[in-house]
Amino acid sequence: MPYINKGRSARPTMSGKPRPGGTYNRNRRPQFGGRGGNRGPAKAIINHSRFINKAVAPAEEIVYESKHKFTDFPFSADLMHNITQKGYVTPSAIQDQAIPHIIEGRDVIGLANTGTGKTAAFLLPIIERQLGVSMRPSVLIIAPTRELAQQIDEQFRQFAKGLNLYSAIVVGGMNIDRQIRDLRRRPHVIIGTPGRMKDLLERRELNLNNMSTLVLDEADRMLDMGFLPDIRRIIGEMPTDRQTLFFSATITPEIQGLTSSFLNDPVTVSVRTSETSDHVEQGIVEFEDKDHKIFLLEEMLGKQDYDKVLIFGETKFGVQRLADRLNQSQISAAAIHGNKSQSQRQRALQAFKDRKVKVLVATDVAARGIDIPNVSHVINFDTPQTYDDYIHRIGRTGRAGASGKAHTFVPKRRS
Repeated sequence: MPYINKGRSARPTMSGKPRPGGTYNRNRRPQFGGRGGNRGPAKAIINHSRFINKAVAPAEEIVYESKHKFTDFPFSADLMHNITQKGYVTPSAIQDQAIPHIIEGRDVIGLANTGTGKTAAFLLPIIERQLGVSMRPSVLIIAPTRELAQQIDEQFRQFAKGLNLYSAIVVGGMNIDRQIRDLRRRPHVIIGTPGRMKDLLERRELNLNNMSTLVLDEADRMLDMGFLPDIRRIIGEMPTDRQTLFFSATITPEIQGLTSSFLNDPVTVSVRTSETSDHVEQGIVEFEDKDHKIFLLEEMLGKQDYDKVLIFGETKFGVQRLADRLNQSQISAAAIHGNKSQSQRQRALQAFKDRKVKVLVATDVAARGIDIPNVSHVINFDTPQTYDDYIHRIGRTGRAGASGKAHTFVPKRRS
């Protein structure tokens, strides 16, 4: 059943002090949230019923039967050792179906939900091929966000441990001089975001003439974020004789046009499931005003089963203020948003992964591509701009067949 608020018990004010007589004043001017004069784009109107869904028990899932084991793939003994060390035995659907085509050198369009293991699907064949390649750099991996680029780089380093293969990460929000030094060391693989790559191209510090492999990860998100001109500029500097691997959660006419421009006779591997996770219990939380909204949130977070909670807010300022408020209320929280440096964002993510904080409050920068295991709840404190954003937000829980819960705050309808 959806989480629906009922009743009006005595509630504290935003200062944390109870009102005289323990009553809740609906007419008081709200003190929490607010966007000021910077309102940004108008939101799409999403029917609240789309935020409500009863989860299917994981036991009812039709388990994918892999045709391969990782030992069936022609990986070297050293790479296979690293794969085994990470506990990989049976490939996921996207890995099972995409890896053979990538090994053959085919261009691949991979359509898969987030959290299905697609990063390993393209990294493992790339690492195997780099073991016999002297031309450096020869692989370019483009991701929409700093966090996803960092995650790909971390996985590359784990799989390539002891193999004398090196990567460089080039993203905004980090020292560009250090990134230039890393590029001048001629790494095998360059991983980054479109804006910083374009900047480095214009500075003549990024040479793509010898690139043999291109990976576009979360391509739909990059289009949503307006990166298409930068991507076209970057790919225009690469050889046409290359292998291109294109991964996306959705396929739209615009994306189809993109694939026809950038890929050569691609094979399509689609392992997409339903548009929202079958294992995510989705419901709404009705609030009366902003004081009531924060009270309900703190009440929810006080429950024992809310042990690793990802909360989405709309603005950088609002996200930071919410995290500060939760900490003041003795609910351990960290925040990630665009005003944070990359190192600050990484520390916040790591603290959340390691359960040093119970709550991570984020803007939509965290909705795609970040691998945060065992998130018990996703809470949309502010409703998303679009239903597609909602899908990607709640995809942070209920991953890999596990159960999860998602709550979306909506204003209570007046009778």
